[in-house]
Amino acid sequence: MPALRRLTGRRAVFAAFGLGVLAALALPPVHAVPVLLLAIPGLLALLDGAGSWKRAGVLGMAWGMGHHVAGLYWISHALLTDPWRWGWLVPVAVPGLAVPLAAYIALAAIVAWFARPGWPRWLALAAAWVLMELLRGFLFTGFPWNLTGSVWAFDALPLQAAALVGVHGLSLLTMLLAGLPALGRRAVAGGAVALLALGGFGAWRLAQPEPAPTGVNLLLVQGNVQQEAKWREEMRWPIFRRYLDLTREGVARAPAGGTLAVIWPETASPFLLPNDADARRFAAEVLPPGGVLLAGSVRAQFGADRQLSAVFNSLSAIGQDGALLGAYDKSHLVPFGEYMPLRGLIPIRVVQGGMDFSAGPGAVAMTVPGLPSFSPLICYEVIFPGAVVPAERPQWLLNVTNDAWFGFSAGPFQHLAAARLRAVEEGLPLARAAQTGVSAVFDAHGRVVTRIGLGEMGSALAPLPAALTPTLFARLGLAIPGGAAGLILLALMLAGCMQRNRTT
Repeated sequence: MPALRRLTGRRAVFAAFGLGVLAALALPPVHAVPVLLLAIPGLLALLDGAGSWKRAGVLGMAWGMGHHVAGLYWISHALLTDPWRWGWLVPVAVPGLAVPLAAYIALAAIVAWFARPGWPRWLALAAAWVLMELLRGFLFTGFPWNLTGSVWAFDALPLQAAALVGVHGLSLLTMLLAGLPALGRRAVAGGAVALLALGGFGAWRLAQPEPAPTGVNLLLVQGNVQQEAKWREEMRWPIFRRYLDLTREGVARAPAGGTLAVIWPETASPFLLPNDADARRFAAEVLPPGGVLLAGSVRAQFGADRQLSAVFNSLSAIGQDGALLGAYDKSHLVPFGEYMPLRGLIPIRVVQGGMDFSAGPGAVAMTVPGLPSFSPLICYEVIFPGAVVPAERPQWLLNVTNDAWFGFSAGPFQHLAAARLRAVEEGLPLARAAQTGVSAVFDAHGRVVTRIGLGEMGSALAPLPAALTPTLFARLGLAIPGGAAGLILLALMLAGCMQRNRTT
């Protein structure tokens, strides 16, 4: 791309920004993956024309800003649920979040600039990119959203390599394949062969025999309650009754025999189920014999003087007699959404209510009578690769979420793609109940068993698929993609040192 190499000044910055926007089209739900064949070689061409590492950082920053502003535009929708209070933040929130995320891409661009043009820079950009993606999963509480490997989540077949290398490994493969046009036609032909091999591996893995079914049935209930109405006092009983009615209708369709697990989304109940015996009794009345309700609900904790001391974003397990069989408290809370970081230093408060949520102790394998053990994941806890399964391996994953904050946008689909990837990585089936959608059950290969679309109200029945033996990624985790990216950069450094020694 000689024309891009020759660009200077603002033109180069605007071109980088535009290429980043173009690359966002590869993300869910569009999945226009071929655009990366222009966006990544375009970034490499701009880096070839950068006269200094500082200029390379500016171009990487511009590319990242375009990518993340376009990929995360939907965050503004959450502010519009209360436009009179937070509407003024709409033009600030997405660019404000995009800045630190773009900084990771800027760092990757700087690392790539120090490599020689051609295949060394191609390798350096891909490896540094993945290391930066890994880093942003940990720093500042972590935000591994829209990882590059998620562009393949449109179908189970291209995701199967995630069982070996995880989504970060898919990111590495994606960056390498997307950058090949910068190396010439022969490289593109080699990339086509590699892509066919990746598809062949996926087809082979999907053709393997399935383990015996669990004998458990799941009933996903999607109330489609809009966020604007969710916590209004006059809507508490109508919302609760909607979930009861949908559950009753779904139970009537359920097959006889076996255990039925009814799943309600995050904070679906407007009543505090762990604290409210009457609400649990109403919920238990719609359960079939031997049925269990797994419902999202706020849990309150009171001090000795009966004053409210803490609140938790929880998942409650309720038996047919209304007994509380167990509860899980969300441990990875959303900054600004569930608690205010740097409390007292920031003059505004975005969190609803007068009290921050408290964090639970961490991931657990929850056991409920009649059900295989499962790992509960509330909201965006499911987006963290390698961190969704506790030391005691469960038999399935359960993700309850409230994506009503983000309306009809790309956000719920991006969240769904992350959940699908966790199923493939861990070799565990995953059930997902979302307040406004998308609710779904994936088997341990990431295939869709059932689904309720975005903005729909209803319920869906599905058998709980069986777990696979632990995948390679489940055993070794982030060490695989991190080690691969690190080895590439180490090899490039050693090759550069040897090259300099030969010339001196």
